[in-house]
Amino acid sequence: MTTGSVTIGRFQLESEEWLEAAELSYESVGPEDAPVVLVCHALTGNQFAAGTDESTGWWSGLIGPGKSVDTNVFRVITFNVLGGCSGSTGPLSINPNTGEPYRSTFPVITIRDMVHAEKRALLALGIQNVHAVIGGSLGGMRVLEWGCLYPHDMKLLIPLAVTPYLSDTGIAFNYIGIHAIETDAKFKNGNYGNSSDIKGFETARMAGLVTYRSEALHRQRFARKTQHDGLFEIESYMKYQGAKLAERFDANSYLTLLRAMNTHDIGRDRGGIESAAKQIVAKVISIAFTHDLLYPIDHMHAFAHIIPNGHFYCVNTDFGHDGFLTEFEKWGTILTTHLAATASHRLKQQS
Repeated sequence: MTTGSVTIGRFQLESEEWLEAAELSYESVGPEDAPVVLVCHALTGNQFAAGTDESTGWWSGLIGPGKSVDTNVFRVITFNVLGGCSGSTGPLSINPNTGEPYRSTFPVITIRDMVHAEKRALLALGIQNVHAVIGGSLGGMRVLEWGCLYPHDMKLLIPLAVTPYLSDTGIAFNYIGIHAIETDAKFKNGNYGNSSDIKGFETARMAGLVTYRSEALHRQRFARKTQHDGLFEIESYMKYQGAKLAERFDANSYLTLLRAMNTHDIGRDRGGIESAAKQIVAKVISIAFTHDLLYPIDHMHAFAHIIPNGHFYCVNTDFGHDGFLTEFEKWGTILTTHLAATASHRLKQQS
């Protein structure tokens, strides 16, 4: 495994603003001369998808020797997204023009900005093309944009738990989070001391959590049970998860990424969704999860059928949207099968 940061230099955003000396932090696992699988993390993820035995990554059950994304066969690279807070250029970074952290002055970014930054980072690592791009939710948004922005750069795209645009419901929940953070007195217009001081950040996380898992799972896990302190167990769970995120994540970065998610629409400036879908050259394996409130199955299913080489799978799970982060035994073989098929096709073309 290799971890580090790669400088992508002076970088222009869609807004026409510039970031000076931008960089992305990354994790690379597997042989350096193997076909590259680019993995894209979700909203509060980071570059540590595989992780180590001592500190497992968020997709460690999926990535590794002999696993669904086999690091004996592929080199797996994950970047911390532009605007993130795990080493990549974002609100916590020093603005070279002022010598101070960007904080709330960090410019507005889009999903397309993130993908262009990842492309620059891959080139800086000496990688011209990748075998596949895989990711869920915010990561899935980037997967789809990779297919539109760089259609000839990969053989396979695997977007999970994502639709071609963010729905009004998704934007609404994002706004609840944005409003909760920005109206907290301790936010101080983005000039707070610690994110953990902002109770509105905890509230934002709780609002998001409600959309990530299904009512059926909540009912199975909590069943209206109470604790000795009188709190319902689900209340205690929400409180714990809200505080946990506020301890490890930056509030300004969270706002930056929520707003970027709101821009997600592959049809924007491309003549609409159908026109954009026809620009995708790679084979696309769309994977949806039952009970996903944010990215409904019917939307994903309809979209998959307008992609020239699109295929659709639906995974039955009570985890809802969070299905892409768990129960790998239910859907990991889909990745294994299509990664192997496209790798075999590539070898045949080269022989």
